[in-house]
Amino acid sequence: MSRPVKRSLTLQGHRTSVSLEEEFWRAFRAIARERGQGINQLAVEIDGGRAEDTGLATAIRLFVLADLQARLAAR
Repeated sequence: MSRPVKRSLTLQGHRTSVSLEEEFWRAFRAIARERGQGINQLAVEIDGGRAEDTGLATAIRLFVLADLQARLAAR
């Protein structure tokens, strides 16, 4: 695993920085691409569904993990 990389996202017109490991950034972008979305749009969805005490970076990691688990279960 790599060290976290900070990147900016725009959520409903507001810029925010998120730090994720490069492996999570790649998976996050791939999921967004498969869904026909940009990463900002997908981040807005994730942000809207997360608990108040869960940070956005954690919510994105959990989303990526859930996507992987769903793919594995579908096999």
